[in-house]
Amino acid sequence: MDIDAGRGARPFDLLIIGGGINGVGIARDAAGRGLKVLLVEQDDLASHTSSASTKLIHGGLRYLEYYEFRLVRESLIERERLLAIAPHIIHPLEFVLPFRKGGRPAWMVRLGLFLYDHLGGRETLPGSAGVRLAGTARGAGLQPDVIKGFTYSDCRVDDARLVILNAMDAAARGTDIRTRTRLTAGRRDGDAWTATLEDRVTGGASTVRARHIVNAAGPWVGKMLNAIEGAYTERPPRLVKGSHIIVPRMFAGEHAFILQNPDGRIVFAIPYERDFTLVGTTDVAVDGDAALAPITDEEVAYLCDSVNRWFAKAIRPADVVWRYWGVRSLYDDGSDSASAVTRDYVMKLGTNEDAPQLLSIFGGKLTTYRKLAEHALEKLAPFVTMKRGAWTDQEPLPGGDIPGADFAAFLASVRRRWPFLPEMTAERMARAYGTRVARIIGDAGSLADLGEDVGGGLSEREVAYLVAEEFARTAEDILWRRSKLGLHVPPDTAQRLTARLAREIAHA
Repeated sequence: MDIDAGRGARPFDLLIIGGGINGVGIARDAAGRGLKVLLVEQDDLASHTSSASTKLIHGGLRYLEYYEFRLVRESLIERERLLAIAPHIIHPLEFVLPFRKGGRPAWMVRLGLFLYDHLGGRETLPGSAGVRLAGTARGAGLQPDVIKGFTYSDCRVDDARLVILNAMDAAARGTDIRTRTRLTAGRRDGDAWTATLEDRVTGGASTVRARHIVNAAGPWVGKMLNAIEGAYTERPPRLVKGSHIIVPRMFAGEHAFILQNPDGRIVFAIPYERDFTLVGTTDVAVDGDAALAPITDEEVAYLCDSVNRWFAKAIRPADVVWRYWGVRSLYDDGSDSASAVTRDYVMKLGTNEDAPQLLSIFGGKLTTYRKLAEHALEKLAPFVTMKRGAWTDQEPLPGGDIPGADFAAFLASVRRRWPFLPEMTAERMARAYGTRVARIIGDAGSLADLGEDVGGGLSEREVAYLVAEEFARTAEDILWRRSKLGLHVPPDTAQRLTARLAREIAHA
């Protein structure tokens, strides 16, 4: 067994378990404050819940019904901040809420939208409004009895890339990030923890020492508490599965729909990857291993029925081109239904001031990850020396330093600088990499200079960048998390990409 940090070496200040949005957000913030950080993730970064969201940065309009005013306010404030620091992967999105009698009364919707407009100090996005839908572009595709509705604005996001960008910045600030690495055991050892790690690629084991552990393992947060000797006792989290389907494009326009169901839940229908519509999500309680909870036929039927109540052209399960699901680890607040369980985050910290600390994260959402990280470090501040305070609210994420946060102008500049790029490839790369696109294309004067096209405009040079800079190791990492090219490329692309990756990794 290798020993990475024995008693003769300085222990890590933080050992973070989990490479989802909460884990990488805490790693980035902590590294920027001068802490020595190690992050371990049992699979790829964002390989579970953090890449299985509805792809939104939003306040959570429906949370108002559960009186989650603090969460909504924080989310709305964070929506503005994240839009400013990552304008390449986060973009404004108008939502249309069609109205018909039998759902929430109009006065309730108006009150909710009024609160939504004013709770978070809205700065850049348009406010809500009542609108006529019949005979308008916003109402195209809806059933003819849907005459009116409401509009409001939130943002869309590439969720997996939000994780990757935080991980990249954390690594640039000194964080040791180890993917395909699992914590198998931990124990208190003097003034630090000794943890045993398993390399899931080689099967090798190593031990590390860390003054404190942050348990950000998402659906496995309870399992990690059981693996760490001397961890405090905590009741298991509530595991709730959210499932989504992708179908061929259902309606024209770049607006999204938020649809009310008879059961009181809402379902989104969102333009996705140019040719598709994303429909989701469900809320289903999960028992047992979170990894063994795939989307069911019943959930697919539920999502189809949810949109078919509103759209003139029905969709069927046979129309689904891709389905995905994620399991959220929520704090057990005693709510009867999965939909009512709080989406706010809860942190539990060991209370023995003389012992190394263990901080566990329950809940959280993409929108509030940055603020969650700040709160996590506030919890740990009495036990570790930091060189500075909160800083991530102003510092752009990698590629986000776009002048004036004007993405349209930036995209135009990319097309002018590299006119040989196909229009769709230029837009995809600008959205994915922002200003870092120059690190990939560089001085290339033609497509041939970028090497072989592995599929869908993915060049050899881009693959090399993803391996060297973005921790990509498999075709799935690239086709479904670093991008969504898996929806667009020929069937043999994964095989060709796997062969290319073997060569890149061998030379990395």
